[in-house]
Amino acid sequence: MKLLFSGVTTPKGFKATGISCGIKKNNKLDLALLYSTTLCKCAGVYTKNIVKGHSLVLANEYSKAGQAQAVFINSGNANACVGPKGINDAIKITEIIANNLNINPKHVLTGSTGVIGYSLPMDKIEKGIVKAISSLSINGGNDAAKAIMTTDTFTKEFAVKIMIDDKEVFIGGMAKGSGMIMPNMATMISILTTDANISNDLLNKTLKIAVNKSFNKISVDGDTSVCDMTLLLANGQSDCLLIKEDTKEYNEFLNGLVEVCQQLSKMIVRDGEGATKLIEVNVKNALTLNDAELAAKAIANSPLVKTAFFGEDANWGRLLTAAGYSGANFNPDKTTIKIGQLILFKDGVAIPFNEEEAKEILQRKDIFITIDFGEGKYEDTVWTCDFSYDYIKINTHYRT
Repeated sequence: MKLLFSGVTTPKGFKATGISCGIKKNNKLDLALLYSTTLCKCAGVYTKNIVKGHSLVLANEYSKAGQAQAVFINSGNANACVGPKGINDAIKITEIIANNLNINPKHVLTGSTGVIGYSLPMDKIEKGIVKAISSLSINGGNDAAKAIMTTDTFTKEFAVKIMIDDKEVFIGGMAKGSGMIMPNMATMISILTTDANISNDLLNKTLKIAVNKSFNKISVDGDTSVCDMTLLLANGQSDCLLIKEDTKEYNEFLNGLVEVCQQLSKMIVRDGEGATKLIEVNVKNALTLNDAELAAKAIANSPLVKTAFFGEDANWGRLLTAAGYSGANFNPDKTTIKIGQLILFKDGVAIPFNEEEAKEILQRKDIFITIDFGEGKYEDTVWTCDFSYDYIKINTHYRT
């Protein structure tokens, strides 16, 4: 596997663009369009929030047929909670794109992100779509990644190259997300592309596995947006043989997809609103996988844990307490806690440690926490970030 610092247009046959249509101020990019020159197989996962954006609802409906050729996303104004107009606007967007690209409207998937409760400025979007289609390019992936950003401070793109049937196969992706991030079936917007030749069944299977190992393992603030989704499009243009389940080629593809998703996930956490540190929480030697997951998520979501790490305070008690209320079954008297390689708590007893060494570890941009339950064989990892003063500043003025 070769890691590539590029995005959705890395696989063959994909073009993209990002343009400004006037939703955001100061001519910031706010409309992204992705297009495959041939029809794709597609899979998607969508927010579990019972409140759902209209564009997402339409994408969910259309993607059930397993085919797509274009993806539209606007930022700055989420198409959510505006009544029947919301779904009608989403349908109109698919029709305009389809007419201009000469494709089926039901092969256009829509997404939208930003403040909810305001109707889309369709006059601006209609003109923007025409402009976007004229600027589609194999070099347009970065602009597309910029155009889907909201409170993000940098673009999130990644790709890998794998070999299948002696053919180069690429998997690329872009994502947006900085706030309202919590593991629950997507937790942001991410678009993934590949030129692999793979069936719809395997595409759905691999996407769900990859999401559960990546996007569902991140948390910034414990909130889940109404517009969260992850889409995966495969156009088969690599001309490799059809990937079959339980083969070397299947494992190569799955590993590549997981790598792309995990890289994008870590970028989201690293760019958490006001974040200064990426924190990896690893719970191991648990009695069950559920125990490990419950404890890891509780620790990652704890405001007290996150503020302690911002303050560079080695307060291991907050880690143990969060695990204790998580619902996980474990014995504190067999539990060990480490930051980096520094042991703070072992077999139920606080361990005297060097505060200067702890401070040095906590000043790093990447911090690794280990909670060893010492009883079983299961483990889980969740990525999170610290809470800084800026998180409060950003979210007190998000709408204004």
